[in-house]
Amino acid sequence: MQDPRRSLLRYAAAAACALGLAGAAQASGFAGARATRDHYGAIFQIDSGGQGAIKKTLNNIENLLGDPRLKGKLRVELIANAKGFAIYVKNNGFEQKLLHLQKQGVILAQCANTLRELHVDRKDLYPFVSIVPSGMGEITLRESEGWAYIHPTPPHESM
Repeated sequence: MQDPRRSLLRYAAAAACALGLAGAAQASGFAGARATRDHYGAIFQIDSGGQGAIKKTLNNIENLLGDPRLKGKLRVELIANAKGFAIYVKNNGFEQKLLHLQKQGVILAQCANTLRELHVDRKDLYPFVSIVPSGMGEITLRESEGWAYIHPTPPHESM
């Protein structure tokens, strides 16, 4: 049987080492990547219509917009396709948040192919949403312009 004091000493040594490494990382002054370009673009795709997916995507956009390194350098677009069209359906509870994001310069776009394929009437969507011919085409064009592609995964139902 092991001496409990020896186990405790090993645990304390491991903890001290971990704290020392954490302190060294903080002491190095690393605060994340630096924004060295004049401008950045990010296109967010939502293709899931669940409330959790919508909330997570909108929160991710707000977090990006709030990053002080990107202030005045950022363009953001939200493209909805497949069941993601639910983010733009009238009276879904997200109108004010979407309008707020749009006032911050976020482009709100909906895939026309989705509307046609899922038989969604344009009148059922918020009028301030733009329609693009295809969501995949929009993503392709934005990526070719150097925009980052972000596709938040829907959260687990327990979250």
